[in-house]
Amino acid sequence: MPTYLIEIPHSENTFECRQVIKLFVESGSHLLANAHWGCKSGVHKSWFIDDFASKDEALRVVPPFLRPSASIIELIRFTKSDIQQFANAAGT
Repeated sequence: MPTYLIEIPHSENTFECRQVIKLFVESGSHLLANAHWGCKSGVHKSWFIDDFASKDEALRVVPPFLRPSASIIELIRFTKSDIQQFANAAGT
């Protein structure tokens, strides 16, 4: 099953930031337990990494109000062999 990074930006306005967090709590989203938040560092985004069958399935776990601003990125891992092939192809 593919692994996806879900990134959800939100306003740096303190009230709006708290509203986004409240929205996650009220939605009962399982992502809340696995969320990484950048707010304390001034980066008003939340990130989640999880396995989903598809990009659409990953988007469906995002609360509806936040879906338009969410980025869904499929993550892959390259093997050492993959990296060597890319390096060799770049030299040609």
